[in-house]
Amino acid sequence: MRFLRRSSTKEADTKAKANGTDTAVDGAESSTDAPLPKGYTPGKGRPTPKRREAEGKRRGPVAPPPRTTREAIRRSRELRKQNPVSKEERRAAVRERRERMLAGDERYLLPRDRGPVKAYVRDLVDSRRNVLGLFMPLAIVVFITLLIPSLVVQQYATLLTTVMLLGMIVEGYLNGRRIVKAVRAKFPKEDIRGASIGWYAFVRASQLRKLRVPRPRVQPGDRVD
Repeated sequence: MRFLRRSSTKEADTKAKANGTDTAVDGAESSTDAPLPKGYTPGKGRPTPKRREAEGKRRGPVAPPPRTTREAIRRSRELRKQNPVSKEERRAAVRERRERMLAGDERYLLPRDRGPVKAYVRDLVDSRRNVLGLFMPLAIVVFITLLIPSLVVQQYATLLTTVMLLGMIVEGYLNGRRIVKAVRAKFPKEDIRGASIGWYAFVRASQLRKLRVPRPRVQPGDRVD
């Protein structure tokens, strides 16, 4: 049995030497057929298109801007035809957004009114009656007095307006300092800018209570914690 094994190995060696070129070629082919490393991706043979170019091909060419008002109106009508929405539905959507904004829904508030800090400032302002709330009525009174052809009335109206404006400025300054101090104590980890919070409180206090957006959540005299 051993003699047969030795003869078989010798015959295999002689055949390999006789066919040396064939074995070399086979070795080259076997090297190319070796398993690829993990994570290897073959090249596509072309550059990868940019995201902007790919989106442009999907969406198609962008139409040039309208050159006249008539053309803009025509395009607007075409868009409405593509997305048919009645006027009643649009008005209902607008009313719903406004109601949610007045109710204080964070999703529909303006960026300047969002966040727990601004909500707390609004509650502090709404919990007190302010002289600043008479700013708009005072402006109407001044306009009416200018129409009265009486020098005495205009002088007294000017004096009253000056005194009221000075009182509003002083109250707004003191009120702003009080609110900024309360906000910093309530939110110690927040980056509170005193000028921004003070101005926000000043503008809120200068509006009539019924016209404030969002609506006040507290009544005058309520305690805000």
